[in-house]
Amino acid sequence: MTSVVGFVELGSHMTPIPRLLRVRQEFPHPPPLDLLGTLSKEFQKLRPRIQPGARIAVGVGSRGIANLAAIVSALLGLLRDAGARPFILPAMGSHGGATPEGQIGLLAGYGITEQSMGVPVLGSLDVRQVGATAHGAPVWCSVEALGADGILVVNRIKPHTDFFGALGSGLIKMCVIGLGKHAGALAMHRAASRWGHEPVIREMASVVLEKAPVLGGIAILENQHHETARLVAVPREALESAEDQLLQEARAMMPLLPFDEIDLLILDTIGKNISGAGMDPNVVGRGVQGYSSALMREGRPSPFIRRIFVREITPESHGNAIGIGLADVTTTRLVRSMDASVTNINALTALTHQCAKVPIHFDTDREAIERILNTLAIDNTAQARIVRIRDTLSTADMEVSESLLPAISGRPGMVILSDACDVAFDNEGNLPPLIVD
Repeated sequence: MTSVVGFVELGSHMTPIPRLLRVRQEFPHPPPLDLLGTLSKEFQKLRPRIQPGARIAVGVGSRGIANLAAIVSALLGLLRDAGARPFILPAMGSHGGATPEGQIGLLAGYGITEQSMGVPVLGSLDVRQVGATAHGAPVWCSVEALGADGILVVNRIKPHTDFFGALGSGLIKMCVIGLGKHAGALAMHRAASRWGHEPVIREMASVVLEKAPVLGGIAILENQHHETARLVAVPREALESAEDQLLQEARAMMPLLPFDEIDLLILDTIGKNISGAGMDPNVVGRGVQGYSSALMREGRPSPFIRRIFVREITPESHGNAIGIGLADVTTTRLVRSMDASVTNINALTALTHQCAKVPIHFDTDREAIERILNTLAIDNTAQARIVRIRDTLSTADMEVSESLLPAISGRPGMVILSDACDVAFDNEGNLPPLIVD
């Protein structure tokens, strides 16, 4: 008796790839915000606290916030008009390789430099312990910030990537991690691993607010189009109560994916300017401490994404590939563009070493897609449910496979922009740029 064993030849263009079509998720699109007018009005909440001649530290982080340079420049102008002497303080924990040069370089990538802003950028990572939590965890604060007459922090409010609660990523977190520099970030994450992120951040923030001359902050909210939706000046004493409410608004405006299950999510880019975790766990449904690659859903929440392919790191990340460990497969060119030292420092500081793990990688997009499709264990990979987006901040315009048409048809806010067609790779076997209108 002769037996025949069937096989699938991997990576040789024999794996069927689903046809894709362009679709758009139509989010509300309010008129543009008057940045200067809104900020000038909100600044009046803080104006009585600004004394003539006062040195004011303006803490600015490493996120790719829409209009960040314009907002910071306008705030500096308002401070100068009030007679203050402002300077910029990089407030970003361990980012930029935890070096002054690296953090100043990150700000420069967003157009925030001494030349463009007209004020000094003081990048020192020197800190001083200003207290401790009830559990004995040290609380650190920037020496430059402590030496100022006042501190204002500028940050976007959004759900956190590491935990879910009434507190997210915003002004309070920046007071702890941003003003705490590398030492403060490490101390917070070490304490949070034992007693929880939200309780530790709130307790450490109360110490910073008691010991450091924090005057308040400028909260930024963005809509689903990665546009500035609101600017809110928050005085020091209102930081906790105001941020709790603002987080609810920010959560309602998150650009989530409109599908319950996805077999393969293609992310063109990840990066620190996109999310603190490179790709936002709130969008992809994978946690920073790792994920299961099991194909069975087994009660896991939406979106349930079986496989993720990441193609590139954003230039603004300066080689920080944090979050690549949440992907199942990537490209050799992404791995070569990584700055291992910068990535590792960020992951080790945040105690999220899973995020820095390098997945299987291939020389071309085509091979990566074919190989990962074959791990889905389905008879016909042409039926796989594929979604391609630029990044986790950009979920309006996407490419999806024909098998997802039933989930789109008749759904409010979903618009089909093209017919389905075969995936066109370039001469090197890579995907062309995603079309985003």
